[in-house]
Amino acid sequence: MNEEIQMALEEARDKMDKAIARLEGELSKIRAGKAHPSMLESVRVDYYGSQTPVSQVANVNSTDARTLVVQPWEKGMLDPIATGIINANLGLNPMNNGEVLIINIPPLTEERRRELGKRARSEGEGARVGIRNARKDANDFLKEAKNDGMSEDDLKKGEQMVQELTDKYVSKVESVLSAKEADIMTI
Repeated sequence: MNEEIQMALEEARDKMDKAIARLEGELSKIRAGKAHPSMLESVRVDYYGSQTPVSQVANVNSTDARTLVVQPWEKGMLDPIATGIINANLGLNPMNNGEVLIINIPPLTEERRRELGKRARSEGEGARVGIRNARKDANDFLKEAKNDGMSEDDLKKGEQMVQELTDKYVSKVESVLSAKEADIMTI
């Protein structure tokens, strides 16, 4: 295989992998009604004057599918952590028992599930755009290589290989999205 084609495919594959990884990261932030410690990743707590992620001042565990337990490393952090969770607008209401914060995760309504499904599809479209941009960059690279002496047949072969790679990654996006939507819609 031509060296330029190989370089274009490697670069495209790298960008497409990043688009998939970003999609999976964004989808993990969309809660599907099950308690998971990553739900509190966006929460910031006032820790001696600086905004600190909750994971750096407490242990966050899920005891069951509907309950999160936040155990601070210092007892004096219970109230600041509770305030941080409330201020994060996650729709969660922590209960302080003097030792830990207990957060009951309410079940999702049908309307909220549809809303989360739309948000997941929106993130999926963002990933598809990233994959198409990687395809465009790879094709531009190949056209530039053609101007530098690559044959027309190699250009067509390279563009076809880039398109096959793009199709493969778009189908990955679809499978990740359908799994997340099924997870969201499961009661």
